[in-house]
Amino acid sequence: MRTTLDLPDQLIQDAMKASHQKTKTAVIIAALQDFVRKTRLQELRSFKGQVALDVDLGVLRKRA
Repeated sequence: MRTTLDLPDQLIQDAMKASHQKTKTAVIIAALQDFVRKTRLQELRSFKGQVALDVDLGVLRKRA
């Protein structure tokens, strides 16, 4: 998808250096992928302690 963006040049250059990306497109894609990954992890963390599992670790370890 083609999109026109008005981004600060210095921010893009800093992001390219920090991420070792060679193109502006690559650095924006990497940033978006990182954002989505972090958001999904945050959503998963919200379930911490809310899922009750009836698991016997001793039995599971003996099977492996």
